[in-house]
Amino acid sequence: MTDTATRLTPTATTSDETTAAGIGLLVLRVGFGGLMAAYGTQKLFGWFNGPGWRANADSFTAMDYNPGEIFGTLAGLTELVGGLLLVFGLFTPLAAAIVLGTMINAINVLWSGGLFPADPSVPGFTTPLLFALAAAALAFTGPGRFSLDAGRPWQRQGVVWGGGAVAVAVVAAVVTLILKAAL
Repeated sequence: MTDTATRLTPTATTSDETTAAGIGLLVLRVGFGGLMAAYGTQKLFGWFNGPGWRANADSFTAMDYNPGEIFGTLAGLTELVGGLLLVFGLFTPLAAAIVLGTMINAINVLWSGGLFPADPSVPGFTTPLLFALAAAALAFTGPGRFSLDAGRPWQRQGVVWGGGAVAVAVVAAVVTLILKAAL
C-alpha cells in the first residue's frame, strides 16, 4: 500500500519547484512592472488616458509638491524606469527601491482617504500600498530565473539586499517629503 500511495502522490522535484518559482516571479514582475511603467507614461506622455505632463505637474503643485514640474516629472520617471527595470528583471533591488520610494509618497498623499474609504469618490491608499508590498517582496526574492539579472555577477537578492532596498526607498521617500514641506 505504501508503494501505491507513493506512486499516486505527485511530488515536485527541486528543478520543478525552481522553474515554478521562476515563472511565478516572471508573472509578478512583468504584470506589476508593466502596470508601474504604464502609470509613468500616463503622467509623462498622457498615454493610456493619462493626464500628460502639464496636467500632472499641475496636480503635483496642487498637492504641495513644489515645483510641480520637477516632482511630477520625477514621479513619472520613477514609475516608468522602475517599472521597466522590474519587467526585465534588471537591477531588481534598485528597481524595487525606486518603486517603493514612489509608493511611500503616494501613500502619504492618499493617507487621509483611508485604506478602504467609505466614499467611493475619495481615493484611498489601498493601491499604492499593494504596489509597495509587491515592490518590497521583489526586493527580497530577487527577479527569479527568467530575468536579465539571473546568473549575472550583479544579481542580488536576499535579506541584506532586500533590507537595503527598503532602507534606500524609505530614505528617498523621507527626503522627498522633507523637500515637499520645505519648498
